[in-house]
Amino acid sequence: MSDIVYDAAVLVAADRNERRAWAEHKARLEFGIIPLVPAPVVAQVSRSPQQVQLRRFLTGCAVVAMGATEAREAGRLLGRTKSSDVVDAVVVTTAARRKATIVTSDKEDVERLARASGREVIVVAI
Repeated sequence: MSDIVYDAAVLVAADRNERRAWAEHKARLEFGIIPLVPAPVVAQVSRSPQQVQLRRFLTGCAVVAMGATEAREAGRLLGRTKSSDVVDAVVVTTAARRKATIVTSDKEDVERLARASGREVIVVAI
């Protein structure tokens, strides 16, 4: 099974303690899949130290740092698509580099970015 990259919607669902998000996450972990979460996604959803569920969920994930190379790659993707959602672009570029599947609630926008990346990226809706 390929790597998985979570977008912000997955983390929001986990923070809201939505059963499906937790069940799918647990299943991935049981199969030895450690979901990847780009650092800008964590920044987008982190709003309070009281987000215990979010912090608990993230302990089962690998947070992926974003350096200058990754930032430029995401920026170029935004330029190609005339988009402005930096976090979605980072999710797509992270998944493309790792040949990973993206789990998102914003399938249409993410697929558009994925197509523009010129790389094969699978996008799954939650």
